[in-house]
Amino acid sequence: MAESTTPARPLRLGFPVKVMGKSDLKSNDTRRWQKNPHLKCSLEHVSQILDYLHAHQLDMYRLSSDLAPYATHPDLPQFHNQVAESEAELRAFGAKAREYDMRLSFHPSQYVLLNSPDPKLTEKSIWDLSSQAEMLDRMECGPEAVMVTHVGGVYGDHEASRARWIEGWEQCPKHVRRRLVLENDDIRFSAADALWIHERTGVPLIFDYQHFWCLNPERLDIRDTLERFLASWPQGVRPKIHFSSPRTELREIKQKLTDKQRAAAGTKARIRTVLRPPIWTGHSDFTNPFEFATFMRMAQGLEFDVMMEGKSKDISLLKLRPDLLRFAPDVAARFGIHAEDADALARDEAALESGVNAEEAPDVDEGAQALAAE
Repeated sequence: MAESTTPARPLRLGFPVKVMGKSDLKSNDTRRWQKNPHLKCSLEHVSQILDYLHAHQLDMYRLSSDLAPYATHPDLPQFHNQVAESEAELRAFGAKAREYDMRLSFHPSQYVLLNSPDPKLTEKSIWDLSSQAEMLDRMECGPEAVMVTHVGGVYGDHEASRARWIEGWEQCPKHVRRRLVLENDDIRFSAADALWIHERTGVPLIFDYQHFWCLNPERLDIRDTLERFLASWPQGVRPKIHFSSPRTELREIKQKLTDKQRAAAGTKARIRTVLRPPIWTGHSDFTNPFEFATFMRMAQGLEFDVMMEGKSKDISLLKLRPDLLRFAPDVAARFGIHAEDADALARDEAALESGVNAEEAPDVDEGAQALAAE
């Protein structure tokens, strides 16, 4: 990947799925199947999210993997044609995203596995990927609109499972392979594993900063690895990476007490709350601006967009941007944030003082909390 100090447009900052700065915005049609949810309804919801993002100058967004509800549910065939049925709506949504210069992506759930030893699960996973790729195609998105996946489970044999991902990838139709990108993860398959797969398939790679620190047994150098990941992307397509800070606070854990423990403690309570150290694979609510600025200075001269995976979603960005302008204006400038933006950013930051709630559900790529692939 050639270095560039003057990119064609500023680098983007994005966030995944749920909007927390405006509680009435929904990321998809969440009705149960009995109520006949539909992609058309989801697109109406997400169109409002695009307006919100545009108003706040946020220009990268990860769409919900449930955007087309039940579209690949094997027992609900009445939903299987909704992507084709929504062709006009998808085209209009894509046109709006281009008007706003919005970069879109998907991150299919942890249940989408190309390396499963169960051929039926692999087949179902390819169906899910095909549906999401079809939506991006019908939106007429450019090649920067990608679908992010992980290698998957280890299933008792790391090398065989890594090789089996390639077999799954080879089964994917062309429209899926055009948009599929592979991310290093935090507990199973390292950056070195992702590079091994890229060398054999050409699949572009997503560098995840937090995952790199959690799982790097090969002791790869971060700058060199980042450059290799960025170079895996097609010429003319801006790469993107993932960034998050780890949770640092004590975790509150509910423990059941045995009869013997209750007697020893002189209590009738059956449950007690204990505090435990953090698990470093967990994402923090907000991004540490000093950590991010240090990383961006390490990556000086490289061009990529950044999906910020703080659990407070858009709120984390509304806090990060003024922090960057305040503490690291050189980094802020790479994202098109300058001194003349200070007043508007300060208003966004001040609005946060009214209070927001952190997202409690685990993100799809928080491996320590989502072990479905095993």
